[in-house]
Amino acid sequence: MAAKDTYHDPIKNALIKDGWSITFDPYPIKYEEVKLFADLASEKTISATKEEQQIVIEIKSFLSRSPMREFETALGQYLIYKTFLSITNPNYKVYLGISKKIYEKFFQQVSIQLILKTYQVQLLIVDINKEEILEWIS
Repeated sequence: MAAKDTYHDPIKNALIKDGWSITFDPYPIKYEEVKLFADLASEKTISATKEEQQIVIEIKSFLSRSPMREFETALGQYLIYKTFLSITNPNYKVYLGISKKIYEKFFQQVSIQLILKTYQVQLLIVDINKEEILEWIS
């Protein structure tokens, strides 16, 4: 199992503040001979509809000198998790959890937006200092 990402706890705390229950930390994803671990799994009951939402979040800090290199790795993990979960647990939605700072600095680039749109990457944007969810992008 890999070490927790630098922003793991602030994003986890932001989810808890927003009313999510952390069900797994980390979340094991197993398909055939492969076993992986996504950072978090959460669920939240929406009182108006009584529907339960379930999510898996892969958290990335993007603190290295090469955000593109980190993005390549994060995208690969995201797509692998999304693919396996579509078969093993199709009710889970997968999100890439990132800070507001990297979202504004890197993820707003036209080239990155093209990739996000092409692969339908869902983002969870968090204010790391305040530990608050700012936006869900589906």
